[in-house]
Amino acid sequence: MGEKYLIVNADDFGQSPGVNRGIMQAHEHGIVTSASLMTRWLAAGEAALYAKEHTSLSVGLHLDLGEWVYRAETWVPLYTVVPLDDSLAVEREIYQQLDTYRCLMGTDPSHINSHQHIHMREPVRSIALQVCQSLGVPLRNLCPEVHYCARFYGQTAEGLPLPMQITLARLIEALSTLEDGLTVLICHPGDVDDLNTTYRQERTQELKVLCDPSLQDVIEALGIKLCSFNNWKYFKNLSIKWTGS
Repeated sequence: MGEKYLIVNADDFGQSPGVNRGIMQAHEHGIVTSASLMTRWLAAGEAALYAKEHTSLSVGLHLDLGEWVYRAETWVPLYTVVPLDDSLAVEREIYQQLDTYRCLMGTDPSHINSHQHIHMREPVRSIALQVCQSLGVPLRNLCPEVHYCARFYGQTAEGLPLPMQITLARLIEALSTLEDGLTVLICHPGDVDDLNTTYRQERTQELKVLCDPSLQDVIEALGIKLCSFNNWKYFKNLSIKWTGS
């Protein structure tokens, strides 16, 4: 059997002080090894300062072009940043968020993804891929060297509660079925009472599970090695062995 490497990535870093607290706690006392920074929010500066002082936490860019909720059998926006069918506006906004990231962090992002996976649709997809290729970093779900696990999430695709998906037992089940190679587990911890979002109460439950003291022993017993995107070049080289090429 091959080796199993795991990055536990917390999305929405910088969205609020409560989300920041949750991610910080899950990094220092839990299994979170990476985070994705939302640069447009007021708490982004606090998040960046923490990340620069805790370099074991790899930090990527969490593109934020809007948030949508499912109501009356259709998706409606809570907010939008730019029209998603305007390629030039999308491109300008993506590069603006990248520039803001660089100003906050003093470096390029270690990876890129997006709020509500909006980068999986055009024209965001092509523009984000171009950015990632120029930086030499992975784009979520579109990088052959990486497996992605989104099973630790407490809602359905339409935003209905799914609390059994964010229990300790379900997380251990997900960990026990990891494939060989590099996997990114996506999570959303938070210590929140300050965030107006479709995913709120679930964050505190995720935080509790991610900080459960038994998880470290489980991960060790399963032969999983926790890591971050800080060693991305190493993983790209290692993936040659995984694919047999």
